[in-house]
Amino acid sequence: MAHRSILVAVVVAFGAFGASAATAAAQTYSVQKARRHFITVSYDTLFTQPLHFSDHPLEDFVGRGVAAAQFEEYDYRTRDGAILIDVLEFKKRGRGAGVTLYPFGLSVGATVALRGSVEDLPILRIGFDGAGAPPKYVLTGARAYDVSAAVCVADRSPGWGLGSHAFVGGGIGRIKSDTRNGDRYFGEAGGGLSSGPLGVELSLKFAMNRFTDPVDHRFLTVPITLRGTLTF
Repeated sequence: MAHRSILVAVVVAFGAFGASAATAAAQTYSVQKARRHFITVSYDTLFTQPLHFSDHPLEDFVGRGVAAAQFEEYDYRTRDGAILIDVLEFKKRGRGAGVTLYPFGLSVGATVALRGSVEDLPILRIGFDGAGAPPKYVLTGARAYDVSAAVCVADRSPGWGLGSHAFVGGGIGRIKSDTRNGDRYFGEAGGGLSSGPLGVELSLKFAMNRFTDPVDHRFLTVPITLRGTLTF
């Protein structure tokens, strides 16, 4: 009987020791977090769409209301029918590059992102015909040099684990081209996935581009941008 009691006591003692060790291990274990990153460089591919094109810049050029033409050889006409407008070229594809800085680091949670970038604007050629029509409009070799600030929320993984992020922000820029210079302001939002330092990002930007030559005019572009990124 005494031997049985001793055996039971030993089993209980070992069980209690094992439970205590497991509890201690659980208390000391912590999830490994991704280290902070401070800079991202990107190479950008853009596909740009115009928005409210008849309002701006076409109405700016002709000084009167403009409507889209249906089943005609031209694209637009003034509402009084005096001037016919043909968009000869609007090149939608472009390229760009950028650098994003995270002053407080990027790992898990929200942080501030400061970005500088350069991107192509569409090549634009517009022809006018009719009484009082303005001369042909040409915009070539246009590039925007932008600076922006954004709030970025990230959930990066340690090592080569899959992480994600999203951002929203806005900024201003200068435009330089072969024919004229201008400025712009914009809002942008997007997000992406990453594995280690490599990632891919998709963004949508609403940019109002403004020029003063040959008359004050502006046009709204909406580039959808796919970025390949390197973060460290």
